[in-house]
Amino acid sequence: MSLFWRIFSLNAVGLVVAAALLLGPVTVSTPVLPAEALVVVAGLALLLLGNAIVLRLGLAPLHRLGRAMAAADLLRPGARAVVAGPSEAAELITTYNTMLDRLQSERAAGAARALSAQERERHRIARELHDEVGQTLTAVLLQLKRVADRAPGELREEVGQAQEATRAGLDEIRRIARRLRPGVLEELGLVSALRSLAAEFTTPGLTVRHHIPAELPPLTEESELVLYRVAQEGLTNSARHAGADRAEIGLRPFADGVELVVRDNGRGLGAAPEGAGIRGMRERALLVGAELSVGPGQEIRLRVGGH
Repeated sequence: MSLFWRIFSLNAVGLVVAAALLLGPVTVSTPVLPAEALVVVAGLALLLLGNAIVLRLGLAPLHRLGRAMAAADLLRPGARAVVAGPSEAAELITTYNTMLDRLQSERAAGAARALSAQERERHRIARELHDEVGQTLTAVLLQLKRVADRAPGELREEVGQAQEATRAGLDEIRRIARRLRPGVLEELGLVSALRSLAAEFTTPGLTVRHHIPAELPPLTEESELVLYRVAQEGLTNSARHAGADRAEIGLRPFADGVELVVRDNGRGLGAAPEGAGIRGMRERALLVGAELSVGPGQEIRLRVGGH
């Protein structure tokens, strides 16, 4: 029964009973006797109580819908308001759930286009760094070597320092290019890419261990790229923001896919809001229908379905 008919029926019953009493033998004295006043007050109280109960039951689904709308997050798919209550409320909740499905679908499609363009731009920048800047620094390094061979003794040390600075810059350019474009992922696959990533982030101040099996279920290229980028972002957070000295990256197969776990012994998010890094991981997870969760402390889990 709709909310309108519930309230109308209750009010109609109250009015019909009141009219029947007025037309019947029941009368109200002047002045009103205490017993008569008690009957009128009791009838009014019952009518108000009935209205309150009907409104409470009828509006409860709308209150639940309001809480669901306040807590809705397009980066956390799956949560929907429960369809219940009178027909008007149920129809409104159904319409809201349908709208949320459409918004999430459009958000995922938009994020896919944006991240695809981002990957293409990463590849372009990495190629230019490697081909243009890298080759230029390599040529400078060779020229410095020839200068060092002909330089007098008092200048040889300074030329050597310039060589070391140029060599360090060249190594940094190559490292940035590898992070922008994971060539090892394209050439050797996900397992080798994640092991290489763990070795790359291992420094004197941070030890990264990995638990990655040699065999994994077949995954799409998009899923492998999402797994790699989430692992890369997780280790970047561990190295730059968590203040950790130990980190761990693990990958294990389950029934219909794989689960990636990145954790460290640093400080977690706590009560702080999620930053751009975590939100970027959630957007990437949406692209392949994966589930991403941020656990207590600094633990990131990503479950990706198989091919």
